[in-house]
Amino acid sequence: MESIQLRITGMKCGGCVSTVEKILNNSDGIENVSVNLLTESAYFEITQKHIEIEAVLKNLKENGFPSKIYINDFSKKINKEELEKKKKWNNQWKKLTFALLLLLFSGLGHLAEGRYINFPILGNIFFHASLATLALLFPGREIIINGFKSFIKNRPDMDSLVALGVTSAYITSLLSLIFPATGFPCFFNEPVMLLGFILIGRFLEERARYQTGSSIGELLDLQPEMANIYTEDNQIKSIRVNTLRPNQEIQVLAGDRVPADCIVTQGNSYVDVSHITGESKPIEVKEGENLSSGSLNLNSTLRLKVQKVGGDSSLAKLVNLIESVNARKPRIQRIADEIAGKFTYFVLIFATLTFFFWWQGARNIWPDLLSHNHQFITHSSHTLHSSLGSNAENFLSLAIQLSIAVLVIACPCALGLATPTVITVASGKAAKKGVLFKGGDKIEMASKINHIIFDKTGTLTKGKPFIVDYKNNDDYSFLLKVAASLEKESRHPIADALIQEAKKQNLSLFPIKKIVTHSGRGISGELESIDGLINIGNIEWLLSKGIIIDSDAKKVIENEETKTNTIIGVSIKDKLLGFIFLGDLLRDDSIKTVQNLRKNKFKINILSGDRKQTVLALAKKIGFKEAEVKWDLLPEMKLKTIENLKIDNKVAMIGDGINDVPALASSDLGIAVGSGTQIAKANADVVLMGDQLNGLPYALNLAKKTIRKIKQNLTWAFGYNLLAIPIAAGILFPKYGILLTPSIAALLMAISSITVVINALSLD
Repeated sequence: MESIQLRITGMKCGGCVSTVEKILNNSDGIENVSVNLLTESAYFEITQKHIEIEAVLKNLKENGFPSKIYINDFSKKINKEELEKKKKWNNQWKKLTFALLLLLFSGLGHLAEGRYINFPILGNIFFHASLATLALLFPGREIIINGFKSFIKNRPDMDSLVALGVTSAYITSLLSLIFPATGFPCFFNEPVMLLGFILIGRFLEERARYQTGSSIGELLDLQPEMANIYTEDNQIKSIRVNTLRPNQEIQVLAGDRVPADCIVTQGNSYVDVSHITGESKPIEVKEGENLSSGSLNLNSTLRLKVQKVGGDSSLAKLVNLIESVNARKPRIQRIADEIAGKFTYFVLIFATLTFFFWWQGARNIWPDLLSHNHQFITHSSHTLHSSLGSNAENFLSLAIQLSIAVLVIACPCALGLATPTVITVASGKAAKKGVLFKGGDKIEMASKINHIIFDKTGTLTKGKPFIVDYKNNDDYSFLLKVAASLEKESRHPIADALIQEAKKQNLSLFPIKKIVTHSGRGISGELESIDGLINIGNIEWLLSKGIIIDSDAKKVIENEETKTNTIIGVSIKDKLLGFIFLGDLLRDDSIKTVQNLRKNKFKINILSGDRKQTVLALAKKIGFKEAEVKWDLLPEMKLKTIENLKIDNKVAMIGDGINDVPALASSDLGIAVGSGTQIAKANADVVLMGDQLNGLPYALNLAKKTIRKIKQNLTWAFGYNLLAIPIAAGILFPKYGILLTPSIAALLMAISSITVVINALSLD
């Protein structure tokens, strides 16, 4: 299945998210839809080869959500997104400036009408009618048009509520002005104030939302605009980075950033790679080593050969991965979006009930309510700016005003933003520490983990074995030559150790005729110039293959001096050729990481395919008891152990190799070490970049804080509406004479959304 990402405009609240998801889910050939309000994007998978994406885009546009396919061109992306951002900000700023100007005149009119300033025209009712008309025609036009379009198409959203509230206030005031005998209230200032507060709120909300995605912007800033390339006559020429091509050679001066994924061909220097690994200390690089795009060269000039550019570079892939985190929503967000989708209908029904209650029901319950409550309200001589409902002379007037207040105070925006803002902030913070979550649902699962399983080799150890010793009756160079020859097509760390040692000794390797990998056991095959099947692997596997290991050989294996080493045996036909002993260094932060996890009450085990003595020796160094460790495990045995643990626990497995893939996939949360194999990282839910384990406790702790923030946001969003809507509907009016005007309601609505976003930004 092909994954597609869309950029969508027009979404304002959780109700819009729900509508867009329904449109996409109802389109043939589209599955696994996820829409994100914060990033204004949609992700889905295509299940049919010839699906008409243009038809889907047209359908979205017709429903008020213009969309376009996301361009995964890293060089274009930087400039294009910056231009789009500037254009959007300019449009919003123009609308806001005009709305604020109208709001200023409305406020001056309030003062003029109260005779605090001597400008009679500012207090004239026709002047305020003009202000309200301008507010609706210009800054409010887009909101009103979109709102009524959504309402007519039976998918009301936040704009629908605002549009109904604003136009109701405007039409009521207009009728009052044209037909004074109706007795309707006249409050032209309310549409002006309401739109002004809403646009202020959206502007501040957009700014705060932009800050939540700042980690992506910071990564984009790591890509330089220009690069220095070597010409054919070895001269330096400056070109734009988007014109770079693989195999070109470039010069990177001290203080410059690497513009693409490269290999060092000349020079040595210290380089800052913290954007990829989270490692704060610079690393030393020399000829033959790889550098990722965005790395900062610190102290010496380097000559580099370009390997990958643009969207294929590691920096581009990192940005895309962080952006796609929101493609997989946590369960808690799906529930919130579903509620937000239905919330607008609830508000419309509630506003209608409010209107009929105050128009028809209240007069029977409290016949003297309006005259009685005037004693609670400060009377004003202002006919245009008095609190709505305070001077209502009949129940119809009161009903109109309170139903409008209900429409504008309701806030599905806060519900829609409650989760994605926190997820975006969390994924950005994690990325800066070298931790990559592959989705919001993975962050949610990480918060529930209580049991952690470690692989040994390459996870708790550095995964760079080195040869310690040989034991055989013949020349050990032949033993190494045979082993390295058969292992040269393997990506296992042990294979790499054998090949590197063979290179050091200048051994020419035999060509391979046939090879078979036995995951977790060893490797077998045939080599040219050698007669018979060759087996290389652990002792138990060799015994199961019928290889004879005599008593002298067994004594060598059980020797006290070698028990901490990993041992592989090499055989030709059924004859044992000898043993190779390998050592591996403990990761620098393994002990500290395990201690940190224990302090946070996690249950921890080691599952290893290595032999007992080696595993127990390492476990003792780190502080594990024998009961917490298992050894001689094949991949299927690791899998079975994890399945049993999952019955009563939420289990995370952390590994690095091909043989860890089944366990990573089976666990509740698969965590891969960045220095591990590509297949392990591809099958993991979380990737710890670089060579450090200390990102693991940080990631699990951050996940818990993230879910706590999400719950706080949802509690606030729901709590705000549960309290504000009844107050707007006048629940406090009969007893306390308290009423909520639509303009104050609009201000509170804006504050609700901003509070949710600011709370997300406070995640540490």
